[in-house]
Amino acid sequence: MANSASGMHVNDECKLKFLELKAKRTYRFIVFKIDEKAQQVQIEKLGNPEETYDDFTSAIPDDECRYAVYDFDFTTEDNCQKSKIFFIAWSPDTSRVRSKMLYASSKDRFKREMDGIQVELQATDPSEMSLDIIKGRLNL
Repeated sequence: MANSASGMHVNDECKLKFLELKAKRTYRFIVFKIDEKAQQVQIEKLGNPEETYDDFTSAIPDDECRYAVYDFDFTTEDNCQKSKIFFIAWSPDTSRVRSKMLYASSKDRFKREMDGIQVELQATDPSEMSLDIIKGRLNL
């Protein structure tokens, strides 16, 4: 059983789906949630490759913490198609204090399990993970 110092166990399905997103681009995004009863991080939603950034942000609840990864496609100044995998730790001010603490203490372990995350964002308000912020992190 995981203790609060080491963070929550990451369900194997989370790792498998992340690998599919990273290697095969099977998904545009994955939203993860902590199941306190099961003491583990689980998948809440898988986004199809054709889904948009707006679809992604609407899949994240307004008042509950979540982890998410988003595969962001972009074109460089040299006209090269690239993508970066963003990790977003969503911790809105309106969520429960216990939930915020649980997500904060489990974040590092979760990130270690998801090998291939390239950019990290911490967001407490939707404006902190807007498309402009994402592009800004890529210097676009």
